[in-house]
Amino acid sequence: MNKFIAICCLLVCSAFIVNAQPPKGNAKAGSTYGAGAKADNAIAIAELPSKLPNDEAEVNVKVKAKVLDVCPKKGCWMKLAINDSTTAFVKMKDYSFFVPLAIKGKTIVLDGLAYTEVTSVEELRHYAEDAKKPQSEIDAITQPKRQIRITADGILVVE
Repeated sequence: MNKFIAICCLLVCSAFIVNAQPPKGNAKAGSTYGAGAKADNAIAIAELPSKLPNDEAEVNVKVKAKVLDVCPKKGCWMKLAINDSTTAFVKMKDYSFFVPLAIKGKTIVLDGLAYTEVTSVEELRHYAEDAKKPQSEIDAITQPKRQIRITADGILVVE
């Protein structure tokens, strides 16, 4: 009986280790993730801030953007460039899909729900740890940050 329990525990732990990896792949043009997306009618992400007139607004969007960063642990979040000084933080809807690390630097079209939110110091530090930032940079995070966030339904790699 003890061997059976030990084997079950080993299998469960193995499943968590395997699932805690970003998907493999080169994120080539035409690759889709989640529900996918189509490139037609996508707006440049630089237009997004004007589509969010107040803090309560949630807007369905289709944006074209460059991926600046991706979670190296699972591919469960991304940062997109809005302009030279502003980024948008993206999480996948219901944690139901992830993106490969190779998507970093690519241009994508993303369908999702955009909104602004104040992100806590604890959460900002968590994402910095995920991104393997140096401890000094993590410790320097001392204030919450208002940021544009997007919950992605689907993603299409365009370039």
